Amino acid sequence: MTKKEIAKNFLKLAAKGHSHEGFRLYVGKNFKHHNAYFKGDADTLMLAMEESARTNPNKVFKIHHILEDGNLVAVHSHLKQTPSDIGFAVVHILKFKEDKIVELWDLGQPVPKDSINENGMF
Repeated sequence: MTKKEIAKNFLKLAAKGHSHEGFRLYVGKNFKHHNAYFKGDADTLMLAMEESARTNPNKVFKIHHILEDGNLVAVHSHLKQTPSDIGFAVVHILKFKEDKIVELWDLGQPVPKDSINENGMF
């Protein structure tokens, strides 16, 4: 399985409420993340992902681009908490050691209702 496939599977599992499985399969020891709203350890993020899925069971997560450069994978996606939500443009950057995710950054920007950019965010 490629790093891009691992990143894709991990994020899709998390979005669907299966973060425990995603962490068990794809996350390495000493994992850390950089989400400013949670402590930087694996358990805290895993539980937050699980809670988000429970709170928003109809979440929509669509990947638009996946880029790989050495031990880094970047995933550009559209995340909507409900199908009718405008959502966020999200970029996850995952750092790998061998075939395990060891570090994660996530950055998001709300999709504006009325954008002046004719190209859109995706």
